[in-house]
Amino acid sequence: MKTYKITDHISYETIEQLMAEPIKIELSPAAKKAIKQNRDYLDRKLKAAKDPIYGINTGFGSLHNKHIADADLEKLQENLVMSHACGTGAEVSSDIVKLMLLLKIQGLSQGYSGVQLEVVQRLVDFYNNGIYPVVYEQGSLGASGDLAPLAHLSLPLLGMGDVYYQGKKIKAALVLSKLNLSPVKLKSKEGLALLNGTQFMSAYGVYCVLQARKLSQWSDVIASLSLDAFDCHTSPFDSELHVIRPHVGQAETAAAIRKHRKGSVLAGRKKVHVQDPYSFRCIPQVHGASKDAIRYVESVVLTEINSVTDNPTIFEKSDKIISGGNFHGQPLAIAYDFLAIALAELGNISERRTYQLISGQRGLPPFLIADAGLNSGFMIPQYTAASIVSQNKQLCAPASVDSIVSSNGQEDHVSMGANAATKCHRVVANLHRILSIELMNAAQAFEFRRPAKSSAFLEKLFSDYRKQVKFLEQDRYLHEDMMKSEAFLVSSL
Repeated sequence: MKTYKITDHISYETIEQLMAEPIKIELSPAAKKAIKQNRDYLDRKLKAAKDPIYGINTGFGSLHNKHIADADLEKLQENLVMSHACGTGAEVSSDIVKLMLLLKIQGLSQGYSGVQLEVVQRLVDFYNNGIYPVVYEQGSLGASGDLAPLAHLSLPLLGMGDVYYQGKKIKAALVLSKLNLSPVKLKSKEGLALLNGTQFMSAYGVYCVLQARKLSQWSDVIASLSLDAFDCHTSPFDSELHVIRPHVGQAETAAAIRKHRKGSVLAGRKKVHVQDPYSFRCIPQVHGASKDAIRYVESVVLTEINSVTDNPTIFEKSDKIISGGNFHGQPLAIAYDFLAIALAELGNISERRTYQLISGQRGLPPFLIADAGLNSGFMIPQYTAASIVSQNKQLCAPASVDSIVSSNGQEDHVSMGANAATKCHRVVANLHRILSIELMNAAQAFEFRRPAKSSAFLEKLFSDYRKQVKFLEQDRYLHEDMMKSEAFLVSSL
């Protein structure tokens, strides 16, 4: 089995591979050395310190002025993890929890968090053995770290809480016993290092970014099929047009459409109409703007997952322990609100193309069905797409502009980045469904253009799709077709 060594930088490509293949992870020698040296420094510093050090021998949040006796430091950290595990709502999927584990390991392994090597290694054990703590969607304000979700992630280290193991939800203590793993005894600072950080927000962000990349590409592919199905012009995608408005995403989209339709008889034949509706004609401008937004969010999230976001942070070389605000999720909150808008717009324009395809124009039958009236055809899938598009618009209300005071005013501005992350995640899922509905309609409309052919690329796509979703000759149970269409899209991502 392949093994990946945790270093000070991780890429999207590495994460994709780790999520797709059964690859074990291990700490690199450099990471082990950095972790151990940092912890040894903290132990020496704590013995010599005369003044309280926040989070190490004090209370937390507004209790920062409460000094904790040396004899109670381990109990302080255990209490912190237990008391902060206050998540609620839906359980987070195992894919996201796996990412949380990976990113928490990535952050702690850089050697600024003052944790024992044993603690990081136990997180590695969880990852490698497929032990996924039960984490809940709701409870994080996205500042002072993702406290509640990360507390649930950390509880099983202490032999507490629930986990998913081999597909079953069981008590963490039972799994530890089964694998001959003892509960970890946290030392000073370690509970805070585990709970502070943005790994809940970041895990959602990584997932959404990876999906957004693929959904953006699929938007261009499906739009290309719709363009030929609706007998659209090629001129809006001419390269010269996009040179004089050189937004990167716009030019990329136009080039992708040209590539997908290259050699299409349908695209090249003479048109009766002079112009196409905006949902077809302005694909480069709309899809392109979303591409540029996705690219920006990619850069923000990549910086975040390779950062140290717990507090306080320990700088051995400069002999400093700094209490700051790297746990604040504002960079992510704003980025996720932006990403949600960008993806919602891909869905918005997709639904408009679906609407045009069923409108009975350009030689296509109303609702893409013979004997319309007796048959409703594709009338209601457009309703469904419109409903989902509307929900996406509601989900795009920004979370990042909100803040509610917490911890008796000590934490008086929070990012709400966790809410931004989970909302964006829902927009991603909704976009899958909207695009799958457009694909279903475009494929149906495509058949009415026969015997004219499209490009080799689009004909192959159409042929593969028809193996899963058949032509609609008369009304049938369309929910099943919609599920097959969504499955086709998801399996190709």
